[in-house]
Amino acid sequence: MRKFIHTVDTISEWTAKTGRWFIIALVVLVTTEVTLRYVFNKPTLWGYELHVMLAASSYILAFAYTHKLRAHVRVDIIYAHLPPRGQALIDFLGTLLLFFPFIFLLCFTAWSWMFDAWATGEKMPITGWYPPAGPLRTVILYGLCLFALQAIVHFIRDTYLLMRGKPYD
Repeated sequence: MRKFIHTVDTISEWTAKTGRWFIIALVVLVTTEVTLRYVFNKPTLWGYELHVMLAASSYILAFAYTHKLRAHVRVDIIYAHLPPRGQALIDFLGTLLLFFPFIFLLCFTAWSWMFDAWATGEKMPITGWYPPAGPLRTVILYGLCLFALQAIVHFIRDTYLLMRGKPYD
């Protein structure tokens, strides 16, 4: 069990570190696009679509790591005032009743979306560049699946805390 938890945590960290390079590339790309458009009056055909792909990839790749840090936004009017076991109970129930069904639906939809994109050679039609949709949809599926795995890790930790009264790690 510890190996699984450590592996998922490590993959989440590695994925987030990879995703941060997408942000740097996005900043460089936007700066280049703005300069080409407004200084030289020569906008690129592919800039906007690449912006969308880089931004979507960086967001989705950060989901699992953000969940690992428990840094997602939450309404904690009551939650913050509860003891650790009370917080674990809310997290346990929320994960079991809300998160798992929703992430399963998202992963299933992303799988079919990705599979169809690769099978049909689907192109992204936003601009006249028409890049393939498969790579972005694969990144989205990967990010969602990793998010689900990270949620399973937290579910295990919360279950342990509820049963034993002490944190897993």
